[in-house]
Amino acid sequence: MISPVSSATPAQPQAAVQPQQTRQPAQASAPKAAVTDTVQISNAAKVLQEATETPAQTAKEAASGDRQAKALLARETARK
Repeated sequence: MISPVSSATPAQPQAAVQPQQTRQPAQASAPKAAVTDTVQISNAAKVLQEATETPAQTAKEAASGDRQAKALLARETARK
């Protein structure tokens, strides 16, 4: 049975918008800054992601300097 989560808090915007001192015409208004959100996944999810990635993805990550991917490729090469 699914039960609702009662301890969830609403998300707060990352960038604060400051009120303008003078009113500007709509045509001349400056573009608003984009709000970016960051996502952090748990260590278990990271391990699962690493375990399920394809050999091509591992090789791509190793080529871009990922130390974990390089170590995995070295272990796989040593097994052969």
